[in-house]
Amino acid sequence: MKQLTIAEIERHLENIEIESDPFLMDLLQDERKGVQQLVHRWKRKFAEKQQLKEKFVEMNVYEQKWRLKGYEMIAGVDEVGRGPLAGPVVAAAVILPKDFFLAGIDDSKKLSEKKRMEYDAIIRKEAISFSISMIHAEEIDEMNIYQATKKAMNVAIASLEPEPDLLLIDAMKLEIPFPSESIIKGDAKSISIAAASIVAKVARDNLMKEISSIHPVYGFQQNMGYGTKEHVEAIKQYGITSYHRKSFAPVKDFI
Repeated sequence: MKQLTIAEIERHLENIEIESDPFLMDLLQDERKGVQQLVHRWKRKFAEKQQLKEKFVEMNVYEQKWRLKGYEMIAGVDEVGRGPLAGPVVAAAVILPKDFFLAGIDDSKKLSEKKRMEYDAIIRKEAISFSISMIHAEEIDEMNIYQATKKAMNVAIASLEPEPDLLLIDAMKLEIPFPSESIIKGDAKSISIAAASIVAKVARDNLMKEISSIHPVYGFQQNMGYGTKEHVEAIKQYGITSYHRKSFAPVKDFI
């Protein structure tokens, strides 16, 4: 049989999914250095995929626990943007199907922007239901950030269609007409909460980039409204915008 080239082997390896595949076993006998490098690279990627699958199973524990109790429409709820000096606090609620699988899903803060955008598109496409709620700076100043966060979450939950029969919420107790479980650092422990954190983060980041085109001097497209040194210097020099939270220090010091 004609010996395959390195390029041909590389293309073939892209379709190999298990370590016991006969083609992979045969490659172990191929003494060419390039072939062994390909095999080593495949094994490394395979190990990484296995780790992500194991992580996904771990993050599905809460969903599985409640499904065994008869709950089907399980919504994850999370928020982003409590701490920034500008922009809204954003909450999202997401109901994922029982067979949803996305290896690599995690707390949105642990993902690159590219991965967040990729996962956001997948979640929006495959979710049974999702909703987003934004509470803007003026209302945050009126009611305080804690109450604004609760309101954003409640509005996101109320906007789900179909409605949930159980909620998994990231570290927040809400007064809602549904059974719920509040999970500390839930965006790293539950796939539903992680999905909500990704959807909320991408929605907020996209909005801050839009605002940055209106007010470019504050660098919102990079700092997302957080109090970086450059952002605070811009406030000192140019003052504040309607997107700034006037109840937050140091913004209120420059009013």
